[in-house]
Amino acid sequence: MVGLISIVILFLSLIGMAVILLRKMPDLCKLPEKNIAFGNNLTNGFKNGVKKLPGVKNFSYELYLQKLLSRIRIITLKTESKTGNWLERLRQKNCQKNQVNHNGYWDALKKAKDDR
Repeated sequence: MVGLISIVILFLSLIGMAVILLRKMPDLCKLPEKNIAFGNNLTNGFKNGVKKLPGVKNFSYELYLQKLLSRIRIITLKTESKTGNWLERLRQKNCQKNQVNHNGYWDALKKAKDDR
């Protein structure tokens, strides 16, 4: 029931956003186009800020990016390994659980056959 209510709210919200967007479309079309260079200003500000620090005259952005991406890759690999271990343990528990249930099932069938 909660899932159904959530889906209804989601679709009503999407329909509401679509209605608002369609009503504002003419006003949005009238707006002039502007080139926004947010990323460039941010990058230039970062570079200038780093150059002002003492002892960082020969700072290599490529080397910094390489180290950052290497760390992100290591964290991703560790996370993947950990989730793989969890998945393996869950599969082993499920397999053991199924084996226990099957043993009791076959024992019950043998007893039922012997009772006849």
